Amino acid sequence: MQKLKCFGIFAGIALILLTLMAYLFQEKLIFLPTKLPQGHTYSFQADFDEIFLEAKDGARLNALHFYAAEPKGVILYFHGNAGDLSRWGEIVLPFVDMDYDVLVMDYRKYGKSTGEISEEALYQDAQLFYNYVEDKYTADDIIIYGRSLGASIATQLASKNQSQKLLLETPFYSLLDAAQGRFPFLPLKQLLRYEMPSHKFIREVQCPIRIFHGTDDAVVSYDSGKKLFDVIPQSDKRMYTIPEGNHNNLSEFEAYWNAIKMELQ
Repeated sequence: MQKLKCFGIFAGIALILLTLMAYLFQEKLIFLPTKLPQGHTYSFQADFDEIFLEAKDGARLNALHFYAAEPKGVILYFHGNAGDLSRWGEIVLPFVDMDYDVLVMDYRKYGKSTGEISEEALYQDAQLFYNYVEDKYTADDIIIYGRSLGASIATQLASKNQSQKLLLETPFYSLLDAAQGRFPFLPLKQLLRYEMPSHKFIREVQCPIRIFHGTDDAVVSYDSGKKLFDVIPQSDKRMYTIPEGNHNNLSEFEAYWNAIKMELQ
């Protein structure tokens, strides 16, 4: 009985410590940036420009603008929570090969981008880059694409602006929903300072919406993506299920590329 009591006390203390750490270090759990020297030179097998845009608070935001030979339009791409443009630039190249220009930005603290991260800043920065592409393309030529965490940013942006289509890869219903799937033992509803409620934003999106999600996703569950799909009120929506696909390997599946080609033809 004494041992059981001691175990209960130890478990309680451990849970309190985990809860405290989750609250204090949540940004380090949500955002996993890698830094690049300001003098870093990007190298890709494609025609591109490196650009910087300045936010109202002085943050300097780095992006790559890739050019197709005969573009059908432009994809405004919001990447996941890890890495920097040296990686994501490679990931978006297949879209260039499919005859789309692509604009992909690094969030604050990622790569060469500077500034302090906040949820509102992420949305404002996305709008800044939408304004950039809107100056060069018509709204009907702009496809907004979001992957994982970037899917929530993309959805918020699409809810405020016109675009041809919204494409979401491995999106979550909300950040809370995704986090509860991984840490169900923590009181996350009280802890999280970032909401990223995609399910609220997506109700306001007017353009066609497409979701791509793997059934074996252990980071953002397929159920979370399906729940997001189910709350879309408009009829022009479609969810592509990738059997056995996980969070980071959909590009390895023919079913994913067949779906992408169908949407970008």
